[in-house]
Amino acid sequence: MSVRVRFAPSPTGFMHVGNARTALFTHLFARHQGGTFVLRIEDTDTERHSEDAVNVIYDALKWMELSWDEGPLKGGNFGPYRQSERTDIYKEYIEILKEKGLVYECFCSKEELDNMRQEQLKKGLPPKYTGKCRHLTKDEKERLKKEGRKPVLRFKVPQDRIVIWKDLVKGAISIGAEQLGGDFVIVRSNGMPVYNFVVVIDDALMRISHVIRGEDHISNTPKQILLYEAFGFNVPEFAHLPMILGEDRSKLSKRHGSASVAEFKDKGYLPEAFTNFIALLGWYPKDGKEILSREELIERFDMKDVNSSPAIFNFEKLNWMNKEYIKAYDVSKLTEMIIPYLEKAGFDIGKFDRKWLEKVVDATRDYLTVLSEAPVYMETFLKDDFEIEKDAAEFMNEERLNVVKKFLEKVESAPEIDGELFKKIVKETGKELGAKGKNLFMPIRIALTGKMKGVELDILVSLLGKDRVVKRLHHAISKLERREP
Repeated sequence: MSVRVRFAPSPTGFMHVGNARTALFTHLFARHQGGTFVLRIEDTDTERHSEDAVNVIYDALKWMELSWDEGPLKGGNFGPYRQSERTDIYKEYIEILKEKGLVYECFCSKEELDNMRQEQLKKGLPPKYTGKCRHLTKDEKERLKKEGRKPVLRFKVPQDRIVIWKDLVKGAISIGAEQLGGDFVIVRSNGMPVYNFVVVIDDALMRISHVIRGEDHISNTPKQILLYEAFGFNVPEFAHLPMILGEDRSKLSKRHGSASVAEFKDKGYLPEAFTNFIALLGWYPKDGKEILSREELIERFDMKDVNSSPAIFNFEKLNWMNKEYIKAYDVSKLTEMIIPYLEKAGFDIGKFDRKWLEKVVDATRDYLTVLSEAPVYMETFLKDDFEIEKDAAEFMNEERLNVVKKFLEKVESAPEIDGELFKKIVKETGKELGAKGKNLFMPIRIALTGKMKGVELDILVSLLGKDRVVKRLHHAISKLERREP
């Protein structure tokens, strides 16, 4: 049997980390098995639907480089791939269940259902639909319709049935019919079929061989298996992935930090690093190697190695991994990704030579955890009329200012300046003034950057060149003599 898997998100306006992990595992499974990765959009919730929300899904998958083989924007032999375009198909299969006598109309109001639930809870019983409308006569149905009641359609759950399946992650699972809450709704009163019904029709008609999803769907699986059997469809294999928790072991949410793929992208996490990290949430390669390319992930991924225990989202590890990727990234590509952050910070990037800018990126990349930090570290190279930070200004006194002036004299008399000449001039300045240590290097750093910490000065001056170094030194001396911070 050929492997066909699907990622079927609802367009809610953001792609959660859990959804991203499901998409990734599904993609890796398909690629490892030489199968087909299908994208299906579950957009039947017309009240919340928007095309912007659908585009969020496309953007997230494209950013993570999870290309789909069939689906919206691609087409395929088993479409349409959006549920909103499949309503006529669902109607056909609703009629099949009616013809088989496996469904019935239920006219119970919300109040009646709430009362039913409360009575059961009082008796210490698990809440379930009692089947009150299962045996209504034709006349009773007509009377209720005349009262203006609009029925839902319920599926008849076989009594005393135990649904068993071998989950690829969780192992053998068995759930009895009494745990399903009674006969369940498959069509709402407005005529819209519910998730558990449409997903079975879609997966069966799209010939999905394996359903990979979060463990919060385990309670849906027995209902879906009953529907597969009712139609005579082949039941796919199921793999329910472990929950992703924050470091406090509660469900991952915004309060733990970023929760959506777009937020990680906006902060400047590299797609390769984010994908690599997400792959390790619940799965771990046997050889223990953690920095893995896309090809290595595909080669090593095996659903048998997915852990059934909850996965902990560790931001410290993600940050470490992103730093490692930034250090090793192609500098030209990295520069291209950093430029939007620089422009957002107000820098006119067009006035800088591209090759020079790449050298600046290369000089500062080791300081970055995420790309959004680039303006902080690259400002030192890009801005000559900087402000002098308060602690830096307070550090300076007349003796330290003299170090800057002496250093300026020597730079002005030099034909040009590079890293090696910079070190030589600093050494000469210190020797002539009897200055050393922080009384020598710190005044020069402050005069060149306005800060007490930052990149190596020999790298800075070699990239700035003599004219900009001289300009900065004059700028700083002027400010410090007026004691302007």
